[in-house]
Amino acid sequence: MIKNLRKRLKDQKGLTLIELLAVIVILGIIAAIAIPSIGGLINKTEDDAKVAEGIQIINAAKLYTTSNAPKGGEELTKTELSDYLDNINDDSYKVTITKHDTTGKYSYSLSNHNSVKLVGGKDATSVSEDELLSKDTDE
Repeated sequence: MIKNLRKRLKDQKGLTLIELLAVIVILGIIAAIAIPSIGGLINKTEDDAKVAEGIQIINAAKLYTTSNAPKGGEELTKTELSDYLDNINDDSYKVTITKHDTTGKYSYSLSNHNSVKLVGGKDATSVSEDELLSKDTDE
């Protein structure tokens, strides 16, 4: 009897059609769950990169401010900030510098950049440094 059992086990080779179909169905279910999750993760990463780029532009404007001591009310573009930035994808941005009369501190707002709509909403035309930083730390 043991000889017959061993002989049967030696004669079995490969997978049956049912086993192969079961593996394919399981892999299909896993792929159906994983692919949309990965797509959402990629979109979120792209949005985070746009916000980080906006923060980088604001920081470059701060460096410009320490070097040039603007009076306030100035709009900085890529031309003025080119010495302080590398690899910015969006060239049409503008940073507005405002100097507060009472405190003498500067505030910065960013416009015409991809991060403005992400942070301020679809109708926003500009966002402040604080709004960019709060969006960056929310996630």
